[in-house]
Amino acid sequence: MTNLLKKREIVLIEKAIDKQTAKISPGLLYVVATPIGNLEDVTFRAARILGEVDVIAAEDTRRTRVLLQHLNIAPRQLISLHEHNEALQVAKLVRRMTNGESIALVSDAGTPLISDPGYRLVRAASAQSIEVASVPGPSSVTAALSVSGLATDRFVFEGFLPQRASARCERLKQLVYEQRTLIFFESPRRIEGVIQDMEEIFSADRQAVICREMTKIFESVIRGTLNEVSTILGDKKESIKGEIVLLLDGAEKSDRASSVDEDLLLTLLSESLPPRRASEIAARLTGKRKNDLYQKILLQDFK
Repeated sequence: MTNLLKKREIVLIEKAIDKQTAKISPGLLYVVATPIGNLEDVTFRAARILGEVDVIAAEDTRRTRVLLQHLNIAPRQLISLHEHNEALQVAKLVRRMTNGESIALVSDAGTPLISDPGYRLVRAASAQSIEVASVPGPSSVTAALSVSGLATDRFVFEGFLPQRASARCERLKQLVYEQRTLIFFESPRRIEGVIQDMEEIFSADRQAVICREMTKIFESVIRGTLNEVSTILGDKKESIKGEIVLLLDGAEKSDRASSVDEDLLLTLLSESLPPRRASEIAARLTGKRKNDLYQKILLQDFK
């Protein structure tokens, strides 16, 4: 019996290898991860696919061309697909795939669709029963998390915070009781203001990590409490530059949140406030998701 299981495992591995090394399938969309900085991080599979597909749809053709030149790849066709032209390009690309052409989707850097355009193309391709294949690789989210020293068993990616300070603070207040490690993208010119907002909204001794320019020459990691990180940023003589991933330790289980009678709270709030406002206040008091509480109010699922 053991020998039979081993033979079966060998067959499955061989089939997996065959699939990975097989030639490009016609009429298929490949979502291809590319390096977030160091060009040596590209996978063999990604390089092969980029060299064999009929079309590469790139968020920024200039940046993708640098990678292709590094790999000595002359693409058959390189076109742009970004947030401003995605709606127009999707129909054309889906038509080409239904006619048998293969397409690789890449972003500026890292894994496509993580705070990047492309989901419309994936959704449209799936709706037409076009196979969508993931070609995994670098991701700044997981790269930063792996070196942060924060809990990795449960985490949540929040992407970019709102640019306006008032909207940003409102979003942060909704996350005060989030127990999972929080991951954000942030710009260099806003990072000091964001850390200061977090100091006021979260406790100043909450652990935070700033990962900057991951895998690049000037990669740096700043760890400490929000207060310590704020001091470090303030002491820097030169301004912070480069792409930033900001991580924040999750909240400890809150006695305050657990002591709130959620159903009674929703009943009282919904008697005098619109559902949307009632759910926002309830979320801040209980640490629960605002949308979940909003749906509960609409369904009257608390009486």
